[in-house]
Amino acid sequence: MTAVPCIHHVSLLISDTQRALDFYHGVLGLPLVPDRPEMGFPGAWLRIGEQQLHLLELPQQLATETASLHGGRDRHFALAVGDFESLRQALEANGIKYTLSRSGRSALFCRDPDGNAVEIVEHKTD
Repeated sequence: MTAVPCIHHVSLLISDTQRALDFYHGVLGLPLVPDRPEMGFPGAWLRIGEQQLHLLELPQQLATETASLHGGRDRHFALAVGDFESLRQALEANGIKYTLSRSGRSALFCRDPDGNAVEIVEHKTD
């Protein structure tokens, strides 16, 4: 059996690349991967450490089901941040609603412009 050392990337369906970049690059600060190949549809790749987030502009494929109000009870991925409070303030400054983790951890859940749930977890590196 082959070991899986890490996640290479996560892909999310989005309806507008620039609007998604305003959130992931502009608010969350994820750097762009400059060499995304031509794929026949718009999108963008962003870096999360050694991993990547792939944004796929395929609006006809977006789910139409109603999402849970709390992202922790929905499909989501989590990003670790060193300065949790600054990230929380950036969400508020940009009018992005969030809910705090119900576990009591320093974590929150928000949604990107297309309703994808994103968990932000404080990651201390003492």
